[in-house]
Amino acid sequence: MTHRFDFLVLGSGIAGLFYALKVARHGTVAIITKKERAESNTNYAQGGVAAVMSKLDSFESHIQDTLATGGGLCHREAVEILVKEGPDRLRELIDLGVEFTRKETGELDLGREGGHSVNRIVHARDLTGREIERALVSHVADHPNIQIFENHIAVELITEHHTAKKEQLDRRTIHCWGAYVLNEREHRVDTFLAKVVLLATGGLGHVYLHTTNPLIATGDGVAMAYRAGAKIANMEFVQFHPTTLYNSGSPAFLISEAVRGFGGRAQPWAAKQAWAAAR
Repeated sequence: MTHRFDFLVLGSGIAGLFYALKVARHGTVAIITKKERAESNTNYAQGGVAAVMSKLDSFESHIQDTLATGGGLCHREAVEILVKEGPDRLRELIDLGVEFTRKETGELDLGREGGHSVNRIVHARDLTGREIERALVSHVADHPNIQIFENHIAVELITEHHTAKKEQLDRRTIHCWGAYVLNEREHRVDTFLAKVVLLATGGLGHVYLHTTNPLIATGDGVAMAYRAGAKIANMEFVQFHPTTLYNSGSPAFLISEAVRGFGGRAQPWAAKQAWAAAR
């Protein structure tokens, strides 16, 4: 079966959903998601979003904190875009109905987490990702130009790499016309064609034995991009959350960064005892 849309979005996390809402005003959108629409890394993010939302804060302070924490590995231009555009994107989320935690005065309740010199963490209790996902999913579901295909797995991007030999491909001129997608319910591979394709498939935490990422974070989006001739960079930067609750035989449960932001500290002797008990 062949489906045709103006925009094809692979992934249903915050990036894919937010993009879909933006472009839906310009045409039809298909969102491909492996599982249910709310299952993503976004849904598991707890602590909050760092943004300059206080008069006591500044862009330069946030930039310097980020560069310092990055240990000299950050691209300053990317950091500046992140910091300076962050507050506007946050206000857009608020306009979409995301209910961030506020003080009795109505002001945002700003927390502080590792690497930040001032309070700038905007949060929704300790379920920030889930709240953002809730609001985005609600708007996406109600939009007449957006269709979500749940339990569909993108397996291959449709580009010149299907018709040309690898040594003949010019990475600078590759076009993407869509994707081949496995329909798990019908047990068939469908063709999705679109004028624009956004790859927002998330991370690859589950290529490792231990991770707090959900089970869908298997890196297949990165693999598809690589096979299609995309340039892959910075693959060493895989997030490992420093605090988890470990149960043998079960996925590790993330303990929010907010715990340390509120003063929680690890006790080395306790960690050694836990490790000895686990062995």
